[in-house]
Amino acid sequence: MNDTIVVGVTGAPVTRRVVAWASARAAARDQSIELVSVVGGAIGAVGEGDVIDRALTAAQHLLDDEAAEIRRTAPGVKVTTRVDAGNPVAVLIEASAKAALLVIGSDYRGPGSGPARGAHGVRIAAGAHCPVVVVPDIDDLDAPERSGVVVGIDGSEVSEDALRFAAAEADRLGEKLVAVSVWTPLEAPRNGLAVYPDLYLTNMQASTEEVLALALAGLASDYPDLVVERVVARGFPSQVITEYARTARLAVVGTHGRGAIARFLLGSISQEVLSRLVTVTAVVR
Repeated sequence: MNDTIVVGVTGAPVTRRVVAWASARAAARDQSIELVSVVGGAIGAVGEGDVIDRALTAAQHLLDDEAAEIRRTAPGVKVTTRVDAGNPVAVLIEASAKAALLVIGSDYRGPGSGPARGAHGVRIAAGAHCPVVVVPDIDDLDAPERSGVVVGIDGSEVSEDALRFAAAEADRLGEKLVAVSVWTPLEAPRNGLAVYPDLYLTNMQASTEEVLALALAGLASDYPDLVVERVVARGFPSQVITEYARTARLAVVGTHGRGAIARFLLGSISQEVLSRLVTVTAVVR
C-alpha cells in the first residue's frame, strides 16, 4: 500500500465536494491524489466504439479540470489522473488495492431528500482493500456548527481499526472524538411488551461501558491533546450513530473483511449508516 488517495470522479454535482475533501486531507497529511474516472455500460453494440472514445475524452477533460482545481487550491499536492473503461465498481475496488484511502461521492442529499441511495457505493465500500470515505451531496458539510468525529465501537477487532482511523482524523482536524457504543436488549417473541428486569438493563449498560473503556485505554498516550466524549446508549446501533453523526464533521464505522461474498456485502450497521448519510462517512476494515 502506498500513500495515495484514490478519488472516484463522475459528472455528478457531488464530485466537487469529493475532490475538495480529498485534496484537503492530502494536503494535511502530505499525500498524493489519483483522480479516477470510469466509463461503463459497454455491451459491444455496433458503433459503440466511437461513443466510448468520446466518453473517454470527455472523462479526461473532466479530470483535467479537477486536477487544475487541486493544483490551484492545494499546490503542494501531487495529482495524477486515470481514465478507464469497464465496471466502475470493479475498477475502483482494483484501484483501492494500491491506495491508502478511496474517496467516492453519493448523490444522497440527506433526510427528506427522497429514497436512500448508494448501491454502487455500498458494493465499493464492501469490496475495497483500504478504508473508503463516502461524501454525500449535503450543503452544510463545512458549516461551523458541525463538530466532532463520531466512531462506532463494539469491542471487535474491526471497531479497533475504526477507532484508530477516527482518532487520527479527529487529531488532524482538531476536533473532539465522540466514541459511541450501543447496546440492544435481547428480543424474544414472548417479550413483546419489552419489559426487562432492572438488573438485566443495568448489567447491559455496565458491560457496554466496560467494552468502551477497554477500547479507549491507551488512546491518550497516542493523542494526549485529543478530547474524547464517551457515549453509551441503549438502542439500535445505526440509528444512534447516525443521530450523533448528524452534526459531526465525520463519522467512522467498521465493517467485515473481504471475501467472495463480502465483496458485495457490508455489515448491517455500516450498510444502514451508508444508506442514509448525514455527514462524510468512512468505512474501515
